[in-house]
Amino acid sequence: MSVYPIQRPSAMTDLSQVLIIDDHPLFREALSAAVSLAYPATRSREVSTLDDAISVLEADRDFDIALLDLNIPGVTGFEGLLRLRTLHPRLPVLVVSGLENEQIIDEAITYGAAGFLPKSLGREVLATAIGTIMAGDVYVPDRMSQSSSTEADNDKHLIIERLLSLTPQQLRVLFMLREGLLNKQIAYELDVGATTVKKHVSEILRKLCVHSRTQAVIEVSKLDQDELFDMEKRFLN
Repeated sequence: MSVYPIQRPSAMTDLSQVLIIDDHPLFREALSAAVSLAYPATRSREVSTLDDAISVLEADRDFDIALLDLNIPGVTGFEGLLRLRTLHPRLPVLVVSGLENEQIIDEAITYGAAGFLPKSLGREVLATAIGTIMAGDVYVPDRMSQSSSTEADNDKHLIIERLLSLTPQQLRVLFMLREGLLNKQIAYELDVGATTVKKHVSEILRKLCVHSRTQAVIEVSKLDQDELFDMEKRFLN
């Protein structure tokens, strides 16, 4: 299980580690150089596959952000993004891609990316994107920002409405799913039977209108830490 602390640096100099996930060595080097230029004190770690990225994140939980290319060997479409969001829900992921289709950008944000940066944009834009995400906002190209922001707000309102339909115990189970706990671990933590946890999970999926635990975690990941804290405070305190 991997549990990240809340990572919201208050200033540009507070960015300590960046994970770069791209199969093209020259582009990895270019991204690393751009990060170093904007954040001189920041350490960049480069990997070429998703499996390597997951291994690095399991060994070191102090990364502030991951830069992810969608088109890497061993994954299709948004599989890489979904795996990162499921295994490490508190790690912001900035998709850096050669694809610039507006539908792809929308879908990346819907699936939990903290931002989307086309590879065609310059180095200075990378610094802006990272700074925006570290400030707690979602970064998308200027031409997309207004429409994506509106859609994201609408999504959040719908998610919050669905979360309000959960019982306090179901919300506890959902937050434990978000942290990567298995049913038997949740049963132990709540001192209930595994069958009870399974029923809670089924109800959570039904009320959130999703079909899997992964989709449920992705839905919750669309809310920022303040919104999750308010929800937790309302139900669980």
